[in-house]
Amino acid sequence: MKKTFCALFAVCLMLTAGMTSCGEKNITLENPTGTYSQEYAGTTLNVFNWGEYISDGSEGSFDTNAAFEALTGIKVNYMNFESNEAMYAKLKSGAVSYDIVIPSDYMIERLIKEDMVQKLDYSKIDNYKYIADDYRDLYFDPTNEYSVPYSVGMVGLIYNTTMVEGTPDSWSVMWDAKYADNILTFNNPRDAFAIAQFLLGIDINSTDHAAWDAAAAKLKEQNNVLQARVMDEVFNKMEGENAALAPYYAGDYLTMAENNPDLAFVYPKEGTNIFVDSLCIPKNAQNYEAALMYINFMLEPEVALANAEYICYASPNTAVVENPDYALYGNEYLYPTEENKPKTEYFHDIDAETRSYYEKLWEDILLDD
Repeated sequence: MKKTFCALFAVCLMLTAGMTSCGEKNITLENPTGTYSQEYAGTTLNVFNWGEYISDGSEGSFDTNAAFEALTGIKVNYMNFESNEAMYAKLKSGAVSYDIVIPSDYMIERLIKEDMVQKLDYSKIDNYKYIADDYRDLYFDPTNEYSVPYSVGMVGLIYNTTMVEGTPDSWSVMWDAKYADNILTFNNPRDAFAIAQFLLGIDINSTDHAAWDAAAAKLKEQNNVLQARVMDEVFNKMEGENAALAPYYAGDYLTMAENNPDLAFVYPKEGTNIFVDSLCIPKNAQNYEAALMYINFMLEPEVALANAEYICYASPNTAVVENPDYALYGNEYLYPTEENKPKTEYFHDIDAETRSYYEKLWEDILLDD
């Protein structure tokens, strides 16, 4: 999912991970727990990840890739993608050979089905022991052969307490006429449809055309009250009080709230999407052994902590979650208690025919706007 740097915790990063002063890069890994070598020193590792989705040395933060290079002698060629679909297209084209990709759950399911990723040698990933049981045996990789979880997130509703009456508890508020022209929604079909589907009690992974038709009709109704469909623009709009309501990721809400304390966040009662982004090695990777070493490195307690604090998403790594010095330790939005956990559902890889059908419905919704 699309991510952004969590500036809120820049100072915490410096304190918890032994950072240098702002402007300098910290590439020191104090006490590695995993096994590493210089055997592949001088080789290059091509890493393909979401933008702003790794601690990169900015604002005095830990420089993950530079630290890996210093430890192993392997050069990291780091590239970004903006969506799972864009990543898939690049990987499918074969124009570039990537050694590491970090897609979301439903896309990993698709990559496995299409034989585009390869099995991992877990004897070389001794830090896998830190992955919590909740993030093993997941539907997209039930035998844990192809992927190692990196980050976890959930979608919720962000609202401005000075502009919205009371505490909304339902997605239905995004259709409320009294907030007309102050409502934002996702500018992508899967997330936008999911909100209507949760509200209507429809399976977000349905292959029934009638179910998608019903959700599309609901989204057309919303056109009357929408201000805009957004992705990254949500930050400026919500922080600047240019909108009252917007669905977005819990981690990004934390960034927005630091810049505007009038913002609040809820998980609507109808349920919401949860996602897991994981590290995978493509089938055509040229540096498999170095890729395994990189995955192991990303699970290092110090490294995982720095990355989790940098991006402000929930971590599947027990060494992070159980660390009381973690800046987001026990955060109610990232790690809700059992009694406060929302109903969640993962996106699954939908067959090509259904995907084409809802994409055409989406085009019609946009034309009707």
